[in-house]
Amino acid sequence: MSRRVPRSRAPLALALGAALAAPLALTPPAAAADPYTVTPLKFTVQTGGRSCTIDADLYRPAGVDREHPAPAVLGTNGFGGSKSDGSTDTIGKAFAQRGYVSLVYSGLGFGRSGCLISLDDPDIDGAAAAQLVDFLGGKRAADDGTTADFVTLDAPGDPRVGMIGGSYGGAVQLATAAVDHRLDALAPMITWHDLAYSLDPNNAVGSTGVPGVFKWQWTNGFYLIGEGQPLLQASLDPSRINSLTCLHFVTQACRTIRTLNSGSYPADRTAELLAFAHRVSPASYLHRVKTPTLLVQGQADTLFNLNEATATYRTLRAQGTPVKMIWQSWGHSGGLNGPATGELDLSKGNLETSYVGRRVLAWFERHLRKQTHVDTGPAFAYHRDWVTDPDHAYATADRLPALNRTLYLSGDGKLVDNRRKVAHGSRSYTNWAIPTSHSESSLAGLIGVPDTAPRDTKGTYLDWTSTPLERPLDVVGAPRATLRVHSPKAERTQNSSDAADKLVLFAKIYDVAPDGTRTLVRRLVAPVRVPDVTRSFTVTLPGIVHRYQTGHRLRFVIAASDDAYFGNKGIKPVTVVSDEDELHLLQLPTVG
Repeated sequence: MSRRVPRSRAPLALALGAALAAPLALTPPAAAADPYTVTPLKFTVQTGGRSCTIDADLYRPAGVDREHPAPAVLGTNGFGGSKSDGSTDTIGKAFAQRGYVSLVYSGLGFGRSGCLISLDDPDIDGAAAAQLVDFLGGKRAADDGTTADFVTLDAPGDPRVGMIGGSYGGAVQLATAAVDHRLDALAPMITWHDLAYSLDPNNAVGSTGVPGVFKWQWTNGFYLIGEGQPLLQASLDPSRINSLTCLHFVTQACRTIRTLNSGSYPADRTAELLAFAHRVSPASYLHRVKTPTLLVQGQADTLFNLNEATATYRTLRAQGTPVKMIWQSWGHSGGLNGPATGELDLSKGNLETSYVGRRVLAWFERHLRKQTHVDTGPAFAYHRDWVTDPDHAYATADRLPALNRTLYLSGDGKLVDNRRKVAHGSRSYTNWAIPTSHSESSLAGLIGVPDTAPRDTKGTYLDWTSTPLERPLDVVGAPRATLRVHSPKAERTQNSSDAADKLVLFAKIYDVAPDGTRTLVRRLVAPVRVPDVTRSFTVTLPGIVHRYQTGHRLRFVIAASDDAYFGNKGIKPVTVVSDEDELHLLQLPTVG
């Protein structure tokens, strides 16, 4: 029989981390008894100036040996998880049952692995994973002397190996590929492009250097999980302790969190914040990633939205790295609803019968088993929740849809399709000392708590609404809005040494049904810290895939606040003037 490693149920406090892991939980097809063996291993690695142990499990398929080698799959957990949580160890089981050697491990700072939490820094987390690739390539042994001489090699010490995983276990793949070009295939799911955008987004185009709007609920949830490790582990490797003021993260990560929570952005601390967030993000090192990459991002995701994967996709494609992208239905948000019918479902493990599952299998067959006849699918695919037949829910294309429909914000509150229809008008709103708009409670779905409906308080937002649609309108991608706002109080603080004094607003798009019911698509908003309030600016909203049905109306909103984010310092009334000389645009990427 296969030697099974005892699995203890993850503590309740790990539920969030396990949900964020989101690698493939796959139920394999029927297989013979004893399809693989499992060997627990420890690896002492040198990384980030520390020596620490990585806790791993090696899954070896039956019949795989030195004379009959097989390619390998490497995977790790999402934030707060470990090699033992249900979604991570399933990587090992699923791919071992499909003939791949699988090595799954607890990421640095989690489970029983040592070292500090360093946010998938390529020079730390990537370098550590590269030492596991050394093991798979026969260049080093585990601490107990175990070696792997049964992995397919492309050259001495160069194993045929791919990586898969989600969220925190997704970004580490790109970090590893940046420092180790031996990787042959990647399948990162629901992960980030730039942590500065993820945790402190500024959706104003060209806002480089201007800090964003702190996403305090998501960020502090992760921070508490990381710093609360003693509650999750009975004993900790000393290499996981930093200091009394920053227990388990690298020091720069703690400084970044404190700066964000302070609500202040002085120039020196802001520069440090942005520099660290960029350095540990794919945005700064994708130019070194040459490994074929299948990106899978979730539409229901307010943590890492579709714009993140899109930025990674465009960068890799522009530099010639083989890359394809899928927008599946589920992500970090909307956990109470679960995957759509027929989607890859982590609780059911429907790999062969789900579109995303089949695409992942094909990607590895092509790049790890070198089955050159295998079709890995189109460049771009996206799930459509309005298609009831799961076999036809995905649409495909060879490129991302362009911004091809323009609407204008009229002074009378209408959203019109011709600039000649724009009426002259001036409308205003003002913020309160407390948040007056609600888009989401960020952690609600993950911990199984219902969320209240999105809402805006009268007088603290402006909206523009279209006429009822005469035919369905399918929006696929990230809308853009070009705006000009007037705020004398914000103008007086425009050149403050603290960027937090700049004006903050939130752009979003609703779907308004004939009965007046409003739907904030996927609860997504675009936070903006206006770079220069004396000039017009363009906002890139989060990407969506949404059908506006016949009879429905589009509603574009700018709001003064959102309770999932920090907001304005002080009261800053805002006025929007619309006429033929001061046009405001909403551009949509539509298909069909």
